[in-house]
Amino acid sequence: MAPLSKADRKAALDVAAWMFNIVTSVGLIMVNKALMATHGFSFATTLTGLHFATTTLTTVVLRWLGLVQASHLPLPELLKFVLFANLSIVGMNVSLMWNSVGFYQIAKLCMIPVSCLLEVLLDKIHYSRDTKLSIVVVLVGVAVCTVTDVSVNTKGLIAATIAVCSTSLQQYYVHFLQRKYSLGSFNLLGHTAPAQAGSLLLLGPFLDFWLTNKRVDAFAYSAAAVFFIILSCLIAVGTNLSQFICIGRFSAVSFQVLGHMKTILVLILGFIFFGKEGLNLHVILGMILAVTGMIWYGNASSKPGGKERRSYLMPADKSQRHGVLSERGEHDEKV
Repeated sequence: MAPLSKADRKAALDVAAWMFNIVTSVGLIMVNKALMATHGFSFATTLTGLHFATTTLTTVVLRWLGLVQASHLPLPELLKFVLFANLSIVGMNVSLMWNSVGFYQIAKLCMIPVSCLLEVLLDKIHYSRDTKLSIVVVLVGVAVCTVTDVSVNTKGLIAATIAVCSTSLQQYYVHFLQRKYSLGSFNLLGHTAPAQAGSLLLLGPFLDFWLTNKRVDAFAYSAAAVFFIILSCLIAVGTNLSQFICIGRFSAVSFQVLGHMKTILVLILGFIFFGKEGLNLHVILGMILAVTGMIWYGNASSKPGGKERRSYLMPADKSQRHGVLSERGEHDEKV
């Protein structure tokens, strides 16, 4: 058998990264749904803190085994990332509490155009007409099959705005830090996970009490609930890693667009395992439209000019610097 070309290897790794993210993300959602709906563990922020604590332990073990090399991330960059990431988690939880499910879904959809705007302004990315239209098709399809009742108030709108902006910034920053400091996914997790774990485990119980009026230390921890908590933490390691891998290999916008495939899969699995209530023709049509848009986006954005960085004429004395950036780009593809 002839060896795979560089392009074929990259395509295979891209598919593997997406499948890894989809499987772990959907699995995490289904486990968390069972944990919260069946066993009554409604402490989402504290659970996220436990996820990052488990991820931190994993990176420490891998570094001790020599599988992950030491790296450097400046403290100001780390603090900015943790601020965006924690605002995202808190903002999404508060937005869900203060808004209807329909408006919460609309807010999540708004992350795509905000992420596009960040790439256009900060990375000088240009999108072709087909790429823009495919994104619109994805947004319409997901909206049709997920948005039902829509009601909003002032504080809910503020929470949703903070959630959308901070999530988009956090995901953009993952790609930015990996490129700027040549960090692999586990390296970046090794820097960010401990800070997120510590801050969320300190903040989480108070925020969860505010959101649910229940104390996490007073919860009746049955054997089944503890099992699902541990399982959730283990799967979350893969979810956190796969998110960094996907954003590092692609971009925050591609991660958001194709990430809505997880929304569709969660809906389908929910109808299979938790009953077919709410499944109707317009939901099915919305799913078909969203999947069509995702396929169109993948095809349009991969074509020449579909999604590319604007190039400018550079003086001859900067050619060497450009070469350095090209080498970093090749390194990024191998993350």
